Amino acid sequence: MGAGRLSPDQLVFHDWGSVKLNGTLVYTWIAMAVLVAGSWLITRRLSTGRRVSRWQTMLEVVVGFMRREIEQVSGRRADLFLPFVGTLFLFIAMSALLEIVPGYVAPTGSLSTTGALAACVFVAVPVYGVASSGPVGYLKHYIRPSPFMLPFNVIGELSRTVALAIRLFGNMMSGTKVGAILLSLVPLGPPIIMSLFGLLIGFIQAYVFAILAMVYIASGMRTHERREAEAEEAEEAEQGEQGPKGEQGAKGDRADEAERAGQADEAARADGDGEAGETPASTRTGTGKAPAGDDRKDADDD
Repeated sequence: MGAGRLSPDQLVFHDWGSVKLNGTLVYTWIAMAVLVAGSWLITRRLSTGRRVSRWQTMLEVVVGFMRREIEQVSGRRADLFLPFVGTLFLFIAMSALLEIVPGYVAPTGSLSTTGALAACVFVAVPVYGVASSGPVGYLKHYIRPSPFMLPFNVIGELSRTVALAIRLFGNMMSGTKVGAILLSLVPLGPPIIMSLFGLLIGFIQAYVFAILAMVYIASGMRTHERREAEAEEAEEAEQGEQGPKGEQGAKGDRADEAERAGQADEAARADGDGEAGETPASTRTGTGKAPAGDDRKDADDD
């Protein structure tokens, strides 16, 4: 790409009126074709024995590295995120690696490519969130802690996507432009060093982009889960407060019942004592036997 071009979009191979075949499309297809062909060649003869090919060893190293990084960032198993995040990393890294081929320009030096990659991340965040907690549960976090936060949460999502695209575009384009400028000034020496330096920057940017994508996805899932956990804790705390109150109320009812039962027993005993005290009096006055006995004794004495 010449020093006057800011991106591969300006390199037009063919023009069909409103449809243009520019460098971004062509270089993107080349990177995709290399990835597909390389994947097929490496995976067609995978072995589980002791003797494996060097390509399989390299593949296992790359996949193992991506799995460890994903698990460390997300705190989850990498199987769910590896296809998406791994594809982002491999595409950006392959685009940077192919720059060592004369005439090839990394499509990530175009804002349209980085914008498309950032848009994929923007869509992936709610997709993984909905898959984890359902559509209603995920969308609720946009209106928490108040519905007034909805526009701010949406703006935050959009600004994060734009920043992700511009960061990758700026870093990749700057390396390409610096290399092109040095090549125009000094044909040998510094351009080779800058090409190697640009290759290193490309791998670093591939790593950073993939990690940031994983961070955004994991943060979206963790935010919803954390808020669900806080809601459950609040509900359990409320139930715990109601529980002791219910127990105290039950204890109070049992105490009232015991008190009423005691009062009834005391009243019953009081009635029994009253009846026992009145019986002798009724015997003395009601039968009349005692006076009759006294009269007989007086008659015998006479």
